Amino acid sequence: MLFTIYSIGPAWWLIVSATKSREQLYTTNGLWFADFRLFDNLVELFKYENGSFGLWMWNSVLYSTAGSLGLTAVALAAGYGLAMYQYRGKATSMAFVIGSFLIPGALLTVPSYLLFVQLGIFNTIWSMILPAFFGPFSVYLAKVYTEGAVPPELLEAARIDGAGEYRTFFSIGLRLLTTAGATIFLLHFVAMWNSFYAPLIMLRDRTLWPVMLGLYSWLGRGADSEIDVTTLVITGSLVASVPMVLLMVAMQRYWRAGVTMGSLK
Repeated sequence: MLFTIYSIGPAWWLIVSATKSREQLYTTNGLWFADFRLFDNLVELFKYENGSFGLWMWNSVLYSTAGSLGLTAVALAAGYGLAMYQYRGKATSMAFVIGSFLIPGALLTVPSYLLFVQLGIFNTIWSMILPAFFGPFSVYLAKVYTEGAVPPELLEAARIDGAGEYRTFFSIGLRLLTTAGATIFLLHFVAMWNSFYAPLIMLRDRTLWPVMLGLYSWLGRGADSEIDVTTLVITGSLVASVPMVLLMVAMQRYWRAGVTMGSLK
C-alpha cells in the first residue's frame, strides 16, 4: 500500500496542480483540488509565446515516432540475423553489440556533435532522428527474443517451399516478433519523448526543440510580467504525459497476443 501511494503520489500532485490558478498553486493544499481551472490553464498554455508548446509537442511526436520506427526495424532485422544465421565472426559481432550498450551515452556527445557538424545536419531534425535508428541494447533484446520465438525448423520449411530469405523474414519472422517489436518501440519512444540532453546539445533553433526542452526553458524563466510560467510548466507536463498513457493502452494487445502465443507453443 505504501509503495502504491509512493508511486502514484507525484502523478496525483501533477493532476491536482494543473487544475489550479496561480494563486491557488501556492496557497492551497497541494494534494487536493480548489477552483477547477484546468481548461483556462490549457488555453493559456497553447496561447503562450504564439503557441510554442503545440509546436514542441509536434516535434516530440515526430522525433519519437520516426526514431522509434526506424530503430524497431533495424533492431528486429539485426537481431533476427544474429539469432538465425551462422557466419564467421558472429561471436565478435555479439561482443561489439554488448560492449556498445555498456558505454555511457554522454561519452559520445562530443564525437556526435563534431560528426553532425561535418555532415551538415547539426541543428536539424535529422540530428535527432538518424542517431535514434541505432540502439545496441534493442538489437540484443531482439536477438534474445528471436531465439525463443522463431523455430529454425519453420524457416527451413519455408526455404524448402522456395521462399527466399527476405520473404521468410517479412512473412514469417516479423509476424513472430510482434511482441519484441512492440516492446522495443515503446521503450525507445518513451526514451525519445523524455530526451533532454541530446536536443540541448544538438538543437539551437527553438522551433526544433522537443517538448521537454521547451518546458525546461520556461521553468528556468520562472515568471514574466503577465503570467506565472510555473503554472504553464505544470499543465504542460500533464499534457505531455498523455501520449505515453495512450501509447501504453494502445499497445497492450500486442503484449497480450505475444503471451498467448507463447503459452500455446
